[in-house]
Amino acid sequence: MPSSNAKEVAQDLLEIHAVTLQPDHPFTWVSGLHSPIYTDNRMTISYPRVRKAIYTGMVELIKNHFADVDVVAGVATAGIPHAAWVAEQLGLPLIYVRSKPKDHGRGKQVEGVLKPGQKVVVIDDLLSTGGSVLNAAKAVSNAGGKVIGVIADFSYQLPAAATNFAKAGLQYYTVTDYTTLVELAEEHNLITKAHLQSLHEWRKDPQAWSAKHGN
Repeated sequence: MPSSNAKEVAQDLLEIHAVTLQPDHPFTWVSGLHSPIYTDNRMTISYPRVRKAIYTGMVELIKNHFADVDVVAGVATAGIPHAAWVAEQLGLPLIYVRSKPKDHGRGKQVEGVLKPGQKVVVIDDLLSTGGSVLNAAKAVSNAGGKVIGVIADFSYQLPAAATNFAKAGLQYYTVTDYTTLVELAEEHNLITKAHLQSLHEWRKDPQAWSAKHGN
């Protein structure tokens, strides 16, 4: 379940064009997958009101679900600013996780002070399949921390993410999500009911949707 300000944040993402919906003119992801949605949540850091709404929602989710957290971890690079604001609000230590270990020096992947056994919440800006944030969680575990959960700004709610997090045995929560955003977009006449149906079809099976709409 998203945070109590899920609709507010979804509206913000649409207004600042951090999320763009184009069911009739799909985007092509790096993977080659065709998608009716493009997300760039890095834009949110430039809007003080928007970023505050996001980290407020994250703090709420952590207090509700992971209240015994010891350390906040940000996934490089997009998760780091949100993690920093959350850590400041909670008065907790901050660490961040590189996508891979450094190829020089001590070869660290986790930066900051992490003591063995400390409980960690990992923060990222966006969840698609969950691969990158789960890799970050694994790095934290390898560094001696105990990852108790994941928090993100937005999730596509793809079936693959639910499967991957279940395999990893980790709970995750997001401030807002795909369903909230696309239904809000339809409510505000930014998309049609036919578009809404198409968008829901994509979430349920991106591969099939891509094959159908990619030409």
